[in-house]
Amino acid sequence: MKKETIMITGGAGFIGSEVVRQMVRSGRWFVVNVDKLTYAGNLESLKCIEGSDDYRFCRVDICDKQRMREEIRRSRPDRIMHLAAESHVDRSIDAPDDFIQTNILGTYNLLELSREYCAGLPEEKAAQFRFHHVSTDEVYGSLGETGLFTEETPYRPNSPYSASKASSDHLARAWYKTFGVPVVISNCSNNYGPCQYPEKLIPLVIHKALAGEPLPIYGKGDNVRDWLYVGDHARALQAIVVEGEPGQVYNVGGNNEMTNLVVVEVICDVLDELRPLDGGRSYREQIEFVADRPGHDKRYAIDASKINDTLGWSPAETFETGIRKTIDWYLENQAWCQRVMQKYKGERLGVLS
Repeated sequence: MKKETIMITGGAGFIGSEVVRQMVRSGRWFVVNVDKLTYAGNLESLKCIEGSDDYRFCRVDICDKQRMREEIRRSRPDRIMHLAAESHVDRSIDAPDDFIQTNILGTYNLLELSREYCAGLPEEKAAQFRFHHVSTDEVYGSLGETGLFTEETPYRPNSPYSASKASSDHLARAWYKTFGVPVVISNCSNNYGPCQYPEKLIPLVIHKALAGEPLPIYGKGDNVRDWLYVGDHARALQAIVVEGEPGQVYNVGGNNEMTNLVVVEVICDVLDELRPLDGGRSYREQIEFVADRPGHDKRYAIDASKINDTLGWSPAETFETGIRKTIDWYLENQAWCQRVMQKYKGERLGVLS
């Protein structure tokens, strides 16, 4: 059977690299990885498949419309999965312009180029084509103590990051409704796992714990997130890009709600077991509460019943199994971590002066 070609934007990032690895290893796809290689893009995460005949990398900025047009014409993808984005809330507070440019303008470029590309395809191939826009649950804003985000939840973004992703979601929907581009959208909860850039909570805590540094927790640590293991998310994205219905939205969650404090305590407890400190001390002793982030959403939680019912996807990992796999990976890949930390020293971001 002839392999389909899928173009993945942001394929050198945390989630993107997991999708690329899974799809190349499956033997079912030819994968074209388009990535600008910003600070969070890391080709080391793809060394295991870089020599594959089913994989090609091209360094292109999605905001460069002409370069992207040339790459789409060269690759002739059957599907495009759009993961390229600026994604860290704290950085969006410091430098919102990068988020507006990449997340809004970049998505607009890809939608317009997909419209142009589809118009030139044979009818059968055009009917098969999908543009999968990958987004976040943060577009929905903050939940109270009860309730879940569904695909019908109104948008109420509260940070420059979530506002930029909400904007790109609306563009994707509009290009489906107005121009007929076969768009599917997914909104996911907080991802964690191997190869995550250490500005995010879980890898940052692991790094700082091993370095003997304070483990900063915003506010009281009572903000709640639903945690999704990246390998599970990558499986969901593949189901959506293949079987998702144009015009539909799919929420992807891990069914693992917990406070940030509990997350950090679990990491400390696993490290106490795997890398014990001298004198019977616990890594929990390094926990330090710091001033909260501006506009910090209180709680996120996703109802993922639609993707389970329609596409048969459900997460395989609990937080307990996923976090152990994650910590094991970081302990076994300290050289990777040290190279990445040359770009980012673990300093606090997103603090208003």
